[in-house]
Amino acid sequence: MAEIGKEIERPLGQTLRPERKASRGIGSGSLAAVLALLGVIGVSGAIALRERPFRKPEEVAVSTPKVTAEPAPAAAATPVPAPAPVSAATQASTPMKSGGPQIIHVQTEEGDGPPKAAIVIRDPSTLGQKLKVAHIPDRALIEASDTGPLPMRSADGRRPFDVYARPWSGARGARVAIVIGGLAVSQTGTQAAIAKLPAEVTLAFAPQGNSIGRWMQAARQSGHEIVMQVPLEPFDYPNVNPGRNTLTVSASPDENLKSLHWALSRTTNYTGVMNYMGARFSADDAAMEPFMAELGKRGLAYIDDGSSSRSVAPDLALKDGVPFVAGDMAIDAVQDRGEILKKLDSLEATARAKGSAVGIGSAFDITVDTVTSWIAEAKKRGIEIVPISAVAIDPQKG
Repeated sequence: MAEIGKEIERPLGQTLRPERKASRGIGSGSLAAVLALLGVIGVSGAIALRERPFRKPEEVAVSTPKVTAEPAPAAAATPVPAPAPVSAATQASTPMKSGGPQIIHVQTEEGDGPPKAAIVIRDPSTLGQKLKVAHIPDRALIEASDTGPLPMRSADGRRPFDVYARPWSGARGARVAIVIGGLAVSQTGTQAAIAKLPAEVTLAFAPQGNSIGRWMQAARQSGHEIVMQVPLEPFDYPNVNPGRNTLTVSASPDENLKSLHWALSRTTNYTGVMNYMGARFSADDAAMEPFMAELGKRGLAYIDDGSSSRSVAPDLALKDGVPFVAGDMAIDAVQDRGEILKKLDSLEATARAKGSAVGIGSAFDITVDTVTSWIAEAKKRGIEIVPISAVAIDPQKG
């Protein structure tokens, strides 16, 4: 009867559906909440798994996360390059004024670490003297001759006086130039002089010596400036004889030029010539004029040892454009350590009074040893030892 009653109460045209039990599933609202919670957890996990760029804010621009929620667009895949670090050293790398040492900062890279700064100090007084190649002559400054290579000006006007000069500081303090002559005469004496004497000392080679080319190379590689001695006629010649191929007053200009060329061709890489004796020759205008003109044509200096007050060399050097130096005193006329030291101290006094002084000596053992020890002490007193070219009066430079 109950089922008949239900059928009677059913709307017309509809069938009766079986009754359902209560559903245990999650409603649509609950499902959305769960999905939102999972999204929050996922984002938090992604942040937790990332590298830690925030501890170094300066690296944020170049940090690339290892975990991302979704692939980044192709245009954004290229990392932004980090700006080059600017250090205090780089900012202070401007060279000092010319005439003093320059501090140069060089950036080097090692591995993946930051660039490391290296400091190089460059002294301009050493720039002109590359010791490894100082003994190699400049081909542009050589003229071939029957007697050997002759010095000459290059086509562009460079002079041996300039090219082969030893550099110095250029300071205006007291300067002393010392020339030690007679090298290549004694092999052991020459070797000792080159080895012992400070590089600032100028060495003069006797043309009658042996193995001059080899000794020139040793001297230049040791840093010395060199000059060539030329035998000139003294009074009472030939009883007093400076050696073979001496230039004399009685010889013709061509004969004297031939003798001069022989001396000049004995080696290379020297800045000028210095007289050996020659009191009579240097006092004669007719003899000295072609001699000095030849030096000017070839770009060589003339060093007068100062032994003759009658020398006409200063006036002729100015006329012919020859760099000129006159010696102030012979330092070893007396072969005694005490006497040599007195002469050297006198040179120092002259240099302090005039700005510069020139001493001339010979390659005796006592001279070499005394000069070497004196220079070490003189430097401590503020005396600069300079090559002979540094004190020359150069008409071409005003």
